[in-house]
Amino acid sequence: MSTTGTADPGSGAGTAGPKPAAGTDLPVITWERFWELVGLLGGRAGTSTCHDIEAGCARLVEVLAAGPVGEIVGFGERLAEALYRIDQEVFGTLPVAGMERPGGEPFPQSDDGFLYARAAVVAAGRATYEGVFGRPERFAPFTALHCEELLYVHEEAYEQATGEEWSILTRYDYESCSNREGWPGLDD
Repeated sequence: MSTTGTADPGSGAGTAGPKPAAGTDLPVITWERFWELVGLLGGRAGTSTCHDIEAGCARLVEVLAAGPVGEIVGFGERLAEALYRIDQEVFGTLPVAGMERPGGEPFPQSDDGFLYARAAVVAAGRATYEGVFGRPERFAPFTALHCEELLYVHEEAYEQATGEEWSILTRYDYESCSNREGWPGLDD
């Protein structure tokens, strides 16, 4: 089986990822619902930053906060999983689009920049997300985008809905280079 994650991440295709801890009972929404909620962001990401991402994230926070808390937690879980699955060396080693070091050398992505680029791919919607697997050239333009705001949507919605800070650990660590199957060249 491929480790690219080209199929619906909820279908079991792609990288296996970590198993949930014993006794972990996080609410999970369907992938269909996750992508429907992501659609509230307004579609394809823009150029140097995600155009209107702040307004889109505000809409998404509002919708999530008005719904059941389980959906907020489920959104956070699906977002973490989507970011984890796209955390792959083939994408993370791409240079930042449109940037060069003095002398014309490619400018590498930072760990945070790579995370924000992955968030931009998710913010661009399901078709874009699914379309980058196995096609690094489709990911390349996102290396210049920064959609950090998406990472905090579920936390803000949770705080609005419950009056408490988000303190829930998701099953998937989405920090750059966390997907060991996606980064086979990394030493432990």
